[in-house]
Amino acid sequence: MNAVHIRSAERALSVGTWPLAAAHTPDRWDWTAPILPLVVDAAVVIVVRLDAVLARLGGNGGRWPIALRWMTGCMTLALNVADSALKNDLVGVAVHAVAPLLLIVTAETGLAYRRAITAAVVELEAKQHAEREARERAAIERRDESARRAREEREHAAALVREQREHEALMVREQAEREAAARREEREREQVREAAERAEHERSEREREQSRRERERREREAAERAERERTEREERAARERAALLSAGPATDKLPEDEARAIVAAAHGEGMSVRTAAELCGWSVGWVSTRYAELRGPVNGTPVDLAGTGR
Repeated sequence: MNAVHIRSAERALSVGTWPLAAAHTPDRWDWTAPILPLVVDAAVVIVVRLDAVLARLGGNGGRWPIALRWMTGCMTLALNVADSALKNDLVGVAVHAVAPLLLIVTAETGLAYRRAITAAVVELEAKQHAEREARERAAIERRDESARRAREEREHAAALVREQREHEALMVREQAEREAAARREEREREQVREAAERAEHERSEREREQSRRERERREREAAERAERERTEREERAARERAALLSAGPATDKLPEDEARAIVAAAHGEGMSVRTAAELCGWSVGWVSTRYAELRGPVNGTPVDLAGTGR
């Protein structure tokens, strides 16, 4: 129901009420017809319209509107049934009472209808207002929910971005730490390697030094031993030569081996070829040849020292 329906219902009540108010004037009061209908209609219009306005506004005019309605109704009924009542015409009373009674009941019913319509309109407006408020609240809730979801999505996206950045930063830190650890390990390995190399170098140096010293010691000992052996050989050779040469000149030619030994001893002592020949009993030429063999060749040619007196 809306305002158009309400106005249509009011027009139906008004249109239905006016014939009832104008059709109950007795014939012999025809000369008052122009006055009575106007008076009654004015009263009816006043009470009906004002009651309608009050009903639409939800107000209550109190007892006077009720008294006015019943008074106009009773007067209309009295005017309509007075002539028949005076003639004791019950049928006429009944027939002429129809319109006034309908007027009274229609006025009361119209008021009840208007009040019911007003209550229905109020209820409908309240319902529409509640529905409108519910729709507005739903729209606000949807907007709030959309805003909340958008905010949650933004926060979730921001959290994901933050987590991603934190994860990337963590990965970078871990990579940097791994690289730093690798560099430290590499430096430590390099230091260990350098220390090992230094230790190995020092050990090698010590070993080389020790080997050098040992080699020098062995060489020195070998040289000393060789020198001792040479000295001993020389001393032994000198003793042997002295023994061979101490026999003096030979009276006869000695055996070749013995003669060679005497020649070698004489050569070692620096004796002349002639002296050596006398000691071994061999010829000067033979002794000279042995001297040449002991001295070794000179420019590839043996040297004959026989003529030199040695």
